[in-house]
Amino acid sequence: MLKEARPSTGEQAKQHALAQLRQAILHGEMAPAQRLVENELAEQFGVTRASIRAALIDLESQGLVERIRNRGSRVRVVTVEEAVAITECRMVLEGLCAAKAATLASDEQLAELTVLGTAMTKAVADGEPVTYSELNQELHAKVREYSGQATAVDLLERLNAQLVRHRFQLALRPGRPQHSLNEHLAMIETIRSRDPQAAEAAVRAHLISVIEALRD
Repeated sequence: MLKEARPSTGEQAKQHALAQLRQAILHGEMAPAQRLVENELAEQFGVTRASIRAALIDLESQGLVERIRNRGSRVRVVTVEEAVAITECRMVLEGLCAAKAATLASDEQLAELTVLGTAMTKAVADGEPVTYSELNQELHAKVREYSGQATAVDLLERLNAQLVRHRFQLALRPGRPQHSLNEHLAMIETIRSRDPQAAEAAVRAHLISVIEALRD
């Protein structure tokens, strides 16, 4: 069976390069400060340099890439203080989403949160920090989804993408999953109780804890 031809130029080519680059950065395949050489990337993804350049401009607007004068582009380095500032913004938006989810989530969706909480508890008990981190991200994603607050969801996705390296480092820090588990279970319980104010407070308490961990 013949492979479908991949466009090397135009908007489709740019979108292909953008998706591949974004995924590589978010999955840690491209490290902070790594140079992004247009010629190499064009060859790697089978597109033109113009498509790569356009994709890098989009990634710069998303806070994932930075352009260094006379040196080209590189994966953006997010400092601890920048990560703290981003997390402070997350507090407001994720608190809003939790409050909305407590009001709007269906019983079936609340049950899904309970299942996630059980899986997170097991991951901690089994000493599986990577699994716990993945479940942690899934929990936050579901709360955002159940909130029905599309604007907050869009903003949070852009903010969270910039924190991927710090999030991974925190997930692997000894004792961190055990510390954050009860915070996540409190989030789940307050949303399940359909208490918007308590749900928002639980999210804020969790993210204050994240900020303290970032600064350690």
